[in-house]
Amino acid sequence: MGATQQQPPSGLGPEPDGSGAPSTREGAPSRASDERGPHRETRRLALDGASGVVPLARDFTRQALYDWGWLPAATADRRAAAEDVLLVVSELVTNACLHADGPDELRVSLHAKALRLEVTDRGSGQPAPRTPHRAGRPGGHGMFIVQRLCLDWGVQRLQEASGKTVWAELAAPA
Repeated sequence: MGATQQQPPSGLGPEPDGSGAPSTREGAPSRASDERGPHRETRRLALDGASGVVPLARDFTRQALYDWGWLPAATADRRAAAEDVLLVVSELVTNACLHADGPDELRVSLHAKALRLEVTDRGSGQPAPRTPHRAGRPGGHGMFIVQRLCLDWGVQRLQEASGKTVWAELAAPA
């Protein structure tokens, strides 16, 4: 689970646009944008150079969850699913801040059966859960949390520039 460029079990592929290569934002006039297509919606938030990126990313994702009907949650299971999404966004963006000089962009994509989160940064590191996992120690839990909460996750290297996209998929609530 979670290998570089691994095909997720949901069949969504390594990139939501189906191109097999990470998308890049070129000349976008605003910090956030919307893409709509068959069976999906994708929202993008530019984070490069922004301050307070973790709460900014979490608030952006929370608004998408409201717009897509995940929130307000009618049941405890739906509330837990939304909370898992917000926790995973926080962990992915925090990892980019700690290990890659900050994130460049957040993409949140809604598919029929899953929600996909992608954080792009210019870092060369390879995120991985710390092994062995030491529950009682501070730090080092981010990718362990991502691995436990997600259907799948992985890393795709950018082809046209240095950096990577770390992606994670969570099941849509029933």
